[in-house]
Amino acid sequence: MTEARYDSVLLVGFGGPTRGCCRRYEDCPGEAFCFVKNVVGDRASGDERIREVAAHYEHFGGVSPFIFFSQKQAGALEMELERSGIIAPVYVGYRFWTPFVKEALAEMHRRGLRRTLGIALAPHRAKVSFEAYRGEAESARRELGGEAPEVTFAGTPWFDHPGYIGATVDRVNELAGAMGEERFSAARLIFSAHSIPVSMARTSPYREQFEETARLAAGALGRESHLTGFQSSPNVPPGSWLEPDVLDVVREAADGGAKDVIVIPVGFICDHIEVLFDLDVEAREAAEERGMDYFRAGTVGSHPKFISMLRDIVAAHRAGESG
Repeated sequence: MTEARYDSVLLVGFGGPTRGCCRRYEDCPGEAFCFVKNVVGDRASGDERIREVAAHYEHFGGVSPFIFFSQKQAGALEMELERSGIIAPVYVGYRFWTPFVKEALAEMHRRGLRRTLGIALAPHRAKVSFEAYRGEAESARRELGGEAPEVTFAGTPWFDHPGYIGATVDRVNELAGAMGEERFSAARLIFSAHSIPVSMARTSPYREQFEETARLAAGALGRESHLTGFQSSPNVPPGSWLEPDVLDVVREAADGGAKDVIVIPVGFICDHIEVLFDLDVEAREAAEERGMDYFRAGTVGSHPKFISMLRDIVAAHRAGESG
């Protein structure tokens, strides 16, 4: 019997603050401050941005549900793999919060795992997503020396995968019951993804992949038109980050006569602050200020179609059918 190429799976994500002081400061400024500080770094211009974003977390008790939901995805994937006859423990490591990628790899090594398949928890590729997550794993392995499993990242793109599109469509369709079919069918669809610097977008397929996700999902929903917008960019000069801003797109929908708007965060695979604050608070306010009713589709989370997609990616790589 041929030995499987990989004995485990490592999901790599952005991270989000949870309870527990990191003890970096004598007077704890709060988990949210430390998390955003990890993201922004020590740039001189970053202090104002750190305070601004950390304040968003205070609407939710200073923490984020991101790690809870991504760990739930890992558990769902591990069970789905086992149902398919694949015994492969699934771990999660994060760039900016514990368990960091380095911590996850060290724990995997302690448990005797030697070859892991990495999967980036980001549907659209850019330097700050797939490349950064892969780089984080490579850096962690160098630091750990021989005390870490080998990591090979799944190169399979899934921004247009039927499992991802199907899960997204189902999340949108879940709103039909609350809205009623007539309102649901007439509502304006707006797809959103995190903005990135224009200079970075020029060297990656990020915008094109996002727009293709939106096109496929809108088509599967039977919609002839939809809008797209970018969110969560810092306060920077116009044109330096991808536009249009989703708040402006919401207002555009109102100016075009829309009575209801549905925002679909396809750039995010589980709920965290960029969804809960930037969309559920700020985008909702923008819609209601223009007299529209606002609805937000759920992220794919642990939807069975999404988890099955991840299972298929793992199975193909273990069998040597993918690079």
